[in-house]
Amino acid sequence: MNKINVLYEDNHIIVVEKPVNMLVQADDTKDLDLLTMIKDYIKEKYNKPGNVYLGLVHRLDRPVGGVMVFARTSKAASRLSNEVRERSIKKTYLAVVHGKTKDHDRLVDYISKDNKTNNAYIDKKSGKESILEYDTLKYDKKNDLSLIKVNLKTGRHHQIRLQMSNSGYPLYGDQRYGLQDKKQIALYAYKLEFFHPVTHELMSFKLLPKEEGGFSILEGVVGL
Repeated sequence: MNKINVLYEDNHIIVVEKPVNMLVQADDTKDLDLLTMIKDYIKEKYNKPGNVYLGLVHRLDRPVGGVMVFARTSKAASRLSNEVRERSIKKTYLAVVHGKTKDHDRLVDYISKDNKTNNAYIDKKSGKESILEYDTLKYDKKNDLSLIKVNLKTGRHHQIRLQMSNSGYPLYGDQRYGLQDKKQIALYAYKLEFFHPVTHELMSFKLLPKEEGGFSILEGVVGL
């Protein structure tokens, strides 16, 4: 069985690292997905017969890695889903983008999704309000790349990728909205904060991406 990096688990939730280029949930490709892997892990570890319940409360795009929380009970799933709706779950990302970004910026757009192509696009008439804020951590003048920390205020489809591209700073390695530079996308969900669905304790998890590809720019950055 493939090994899962489990950051935390109890009877109500499990927090893991989603590997890059892995599906969160099974699709028509039949490729291995994280949901199935975690169910197998729980089934084996706790010797559980029959089907294992695991609630999916938020998602990451297939090429994007990082911290995710899953619910182990329907009650936990309902409460975590409510936190997502109320925006009390805080999701912070690291991204490498082309160009020299501002020290700080707040982007507000209206995003719609094309269900046929799975692409997101800006549409002021029918799109949903999409908000993010970012701070620039480092600029690599030689390669004209910026490392940014993104605080996602809303969770729209391909939001960070589309909004950064639309603002003139496409993500390094983004084959869909970027420069088609045929690299691994440099977007990572590095920090997740939420209230435990049962104890109501503030839970905070942080994990840095491997310093390879676009994230080689991480070298020397402190305080994350």
